[in-house]
Amino acid sequence: MISKETVIDIRNIVRNFQLGAETIYVLKQLNLQINRGEYVALMGPSGSGKSTLMNILGCLDTPTSGEYFLNGKDVARLSDNELAEIRNKEIGFIFQTFNLLPRSTALDNVILPLIYAGLKKQERILKAEKTLNQVGLADRMTHKPNELSGGQRQRVAIARALVNSPSILLADEPTGNLDSKTSIEIMGLLHEIHQQGNTIIIVTHEEDIAQHAHRIIRLRDGVVESDEINSNIRVYQKANL
Repeated sequence: MISKETVIDIRNIVRNFQLGAETIYVLKQLNLQINRGEYVALMGPSGSGKSTLMNILGCLDTPTSGEYFLNGKDVARLSDNELAEIRNKEIGFIFQTFNLLPRSTALDNVILPLIYAGLKKQERILKAEKTLNQVGLADRMTHKPNELSGGQRQRVAIARALVNSPSILLADEPTGNLDSKTSIEIMGLLHEIHQQGNTIIIVTHEEDIAQHAHRIIRLRDGVVESDEINSNIRVYQKANL
């Protein structure tokens, strides 16, 4: 029986890749649970399996064997179309490279997931405007990505990830392309978003970024090496918006 508070439940996940005649064993009988409202950092050196695990968590890849329950649904056995729907409705992605449409305004970038979700035009606009205001970009809605700073572009990406009220926010190296000051501001914003009840998973190789999370999971050689509550969480003032 899966607890109502369990958002992610991974059971005996194996992921192998075939490279010619050789089989590469990346994830090895991995087990993991993440509860609603947690703020988790997923860490590991190159080759540890963290990117592969992130792709499985984000329904961008499926395991070779094992079970992955997202909100009680075994997504490891869904069709491609069903996985696409899960990605749009249940998972908010935040990427290192922002992945914004360059010719679209901030507002249009945030509206995009709502189009796939089937919302009516006026509802899409109102919801996107509200979310952009939430991340401090009320005065930048009509700007295109090349008219925004790196930090502002990441805020647009965060708004796009938030706009469908997903079960989890999955952030892949969210400060990797930002300077130190902007990184602190973005991590402060994620802290505020977490304080509002969102479940956040940050995939990072940077120890100082991981220290913002309440729980740190370290992978090595395809298994969980350690899974610990972070007793040194950084305390934030309100993010500098």
